[in-house]
Amino acid sequence: MNPTPDSGSEIYQIFIQGGVFMLFLAGCSVIGVAVILVRLLGLRHDLAVPPNLREEVERLSPDNEAGGNRLNALLMGDRSPLGRILRVAIRHLGVSRSENQDAIQVAARAEVVRLEQGLFVLEILVGITPLLGLLGAVSGLVKVFGAFGSAAGQSDPHIIASGIAEALSTTVVGLAIAIPCLIAYSCFSRKVETLATEMEGIVSLFLSKSYHRQQKQAGQSEAESAPAARAKS
Repeated sequence: MNPTPDSGSEIYQIFIQGGVFMLFLAGCSVIGVAVILVRLLGLRHDLAVPPNLREEVERLSPDNEAGGNRLNALLMGDRSPLGRILRVAIRHLGVSRSENQDAIQVAARAEVVRLEQGLFVLEILVGITPLLGLLGAVSGLVKVFGAFGSAAGQSDPHIIASGIAEALSTTVVGLAIAIPCLIAYSCFSRKVETLATEMEGIVSLFLSKSYHRQQKQAGQSEAESAPAARAKS
């Protein structure tokens, strides 16, 4: 019975055979894993769009002032992207709705950039890791052809095998790093787009209810002042 090869020793051999380019690929893999883990935590739905804020906005009513007070209380200690955008919307309730929407769009773009933080690193890794693998492959092939020398019969088979191993190992590792980074980049980009769309809907609902309340209050004020104006006349 043949002994089962140790996977750890195989990985070590692949790393050694890859040469100096494997060091760069190893650094890229560490960076890629770190960025993926950070974005997995940072793009959690409950952190970007807290359920209590969403539910409070949905419960807002033009006839209920207490709902607005509860929302302000929740926003005081909230650091989520949705909370920051809602605070901008509340601060600009004294201006027209179009001006408020302009201010919200500026804040929303800043929040989307914050959510996308680190994704450009994955995009860079997707591009450079296959190129590093290809560069290692070319370097290995140079060793192979250099080993032939002027006479193929005098070539050292160990050098040829080492060059071929370097060419194959760096290519495989480069692709093995690029593929997960590409998948993670695509998933995170889609996640950011989904969160941005959801926040846009919540803020739009908040604006509709808030300005409807202002219009209703203005109508009530005009109705109350009309009899007094007629009495004076």
